[in-house]
Amino acid sequence: MVAGSGEVREGREPSGLMSWVALSPGALGLRLVMASALIALLCVCAWRPGRGTGSRAGGLSAALELTTGFKPTAQIESVPAPVRAALFDLAEPGIDPVRVTAGIDPRTGLREDVLSRGNVAVTEAPALRVTLTRGREANAATSLFILMARRAAAGPAFDRPALAVIRTGSHGRIQTKFGAVDTLEITFGNPAPRTCLGFVTRDTGFRLDGWSCAPLGQPPAAEALACSLDALSLVDLADPETTAAFSTAAPASRSCPLTKVADASGRNGPAGQKSRNKK
Repeated sequence: MVAGSGEVREGREPSGLMSWVALSPGALGLRLVMASALIALLCVCAWRPGRGTGSRAGGLSAALELTTGFKPTAQIESVPAPVRAALFDLAEPGIDPVRVTAGIDPRTGLREDVLSRGNVAVTEAPALRVTLTRGREANAATSLFILMARRAAAGPAFDRPALAVIRTGSHGRIQTKFGAVDTLEITFGNPAPRTCLGFVTRDTGFRLDGWSCAPLGQPPAAEALACSLDALSLVDLADPETTAAFSTAAPASRSCPLTKVADASGRNGPAGQKSRNKK
């Protein structure tokens, strides 16, 4: 064949982009159809009805590896399995119910059981939030202010709005059945300013932290917080050591409202029985 500016020499196969240009319109159309079919096949492999995100990612990775030889090195993180809540409770009188959730902190991998009563946004009623963190180095030294700010930014749990710490006050320390507990006066800025008492344990293998808010916007008393912490109970058969720590008796020097109620009922019982015996 005579060589020309737009021709292909005889005996040589066209290569690269020129191979597509030298094809007849019919052959070029056939290759475009085949390319479209291959793209559609990849889409089908990457997505199938009824399969989750992990399956779609796996199908896409398999298709890429099959067609291009590319194999992804990073694995898709799976959603952690739900954690069964332990018997975390508060033996203290109150109008609002006690709510408990459990989960794994994705940042640290530590288990967290959260006990909550009341709502920080309702200034007319008391509010309490306690987070029990368990795992290796759960009670590592952490700034109480940073801990409170992080907890507030994450929201007080149960799908409520996030809080913001706008001011801090005096530091303190109280003694509870868990040993020494550091306290810090904190003021939340939203949804309405409210002063509460943040806390964190220091003498335990686990960590208890959170805040306590008194009604009517008044700063809570340290003694009231100590009574609330002493009233916490936990039963977790998978963690007998922590369960035993919650069963420790409260300091005998403190007199909490719950103890006074129990003592009063105990005294009235025998007295009432004596009065009935006299009749």
